[in-house]
Amino acid sequence: MDIVVKGRKTEVPERFRKHVAEKLKLEKIQRLDAKVMSLDVEVSKEPNPRQADRCDRVEITLRSRGPVIRAEAAASDPYAALDLAAEKLDARLRKQHDKRFSRRGARRIPAAEVADHVPDAATLGSNGLPVPQEETDGVPTKRIGSLEVKGEGPLVVREKTHVASPMTLDQALYEMELVGHDFYLFVDSETKEPSVVYRRHAYDYGVIHLSTDPMVAEGEPPAAGGTLGG
Repeated sequence: MDIVVKGRKTEVPERFRKHVAEKLKLEKIQRLDAKVMSLDVEVSKEPNPRQADRCDRVEITLRSRGPVIRAEAAASDPYAALDLAAEKLDARLRKQHDKRFSRRGARRIPAAEVADHVPDAATLGSNGLPVPQEETDGVPTKRIGSLEVKGEGPLVVREKTHVASPMTLDQALYEMELVGHDFYLFVDSETKEPSVVYRRHAYDYGVIHLSTDPMVAEGEPPAAGGTLGG
């Protein structure tokens, strides 16, 4: 595998290409991710003189069989920008490496027990929406989207509906890394129930699984739902 260095609206001198090869050591990268397929480095320059301290930008893109890892940085010269971007790439590679060896299969928390484990967990109704608390005298109630809001808010609601194919927990983690979010909602291929993976402290990840409460199915009051936490 070679490192491809290219410039966007700027020339890349041979001296800088050699510096890239010295800075991004392929042996070290392949130790952290043995399935690397390509490594691209793109250099661009901002012509605006007001941004002289960030005029040179370097973007590093690593593609492997897992999610794409991208790191970018800007500085007053391309060498400083490369150093910053390389540090970010190394941190993300180590994070991916540690994730592969992190423990799997931690005890799953039933939906009915989420409120016991997650502070300030929201209460959900059988339709999956938050159950409003008791009415407060003199507080106006209004609807925003599909939610009922008390008082003035403020609350911004954006609803989205996605078609999802069932996937494993590992695949959901990869998809979360791919889109760069701190959480990812998916349908568990094992249980066929909705689940959420989310980023916790350091390199840890959490997962919340939802299952239908049999008491709700029989007409009993709904149990507590959950919010991401910890």
